Amino acid sequence: QVQLVESGGGLVQAGGSLRLSCAASGRTFSPYIMAWFRQAPEKEREFVAAMSGGGGVTTYADSVKGRFTISRDNFKNALYLQMMSLKPEDTGVYYCAARGVYRIIELTTTPSSYDYWGQGTQVTVSS
Repeated sequence: QVQLVESGGGLVQAGGSLRLSCAASGRTFSPYIMAWFRQAPEKEREFVAAMSGGGGVTTYADSVKGRFTISRDNFKNALYLQMMSLKPEDTGVYYCAARGVYRIIELTTTPSSYDYWGQGTQVTVSS
């Protein structure tokens, strides 16, 4: 089992930037496909970005392409999300998630396909 803890959220004006971090512990980090999701008030949790274990493959939601960048440091057991040109609609609680290593190696975009979750970090973008 892997434990995940997010940090780096906050309040930022539209057009600004934030960098989220996710610290992993408990198991070797590199085999896990990792992802970021977010959830706005009264909305379902939605996919943001995912990255393969080695970091060579990524996928993004259309709404964040060109503005957000997912990355990881397997030596530090950390996942990151660099967010630029933030918009009010980016507001929400951001979660990092890990896909169980027993699953098929695939960058999936549905919350149910990830097994481990952090507690989330709030991002608020003001207009």
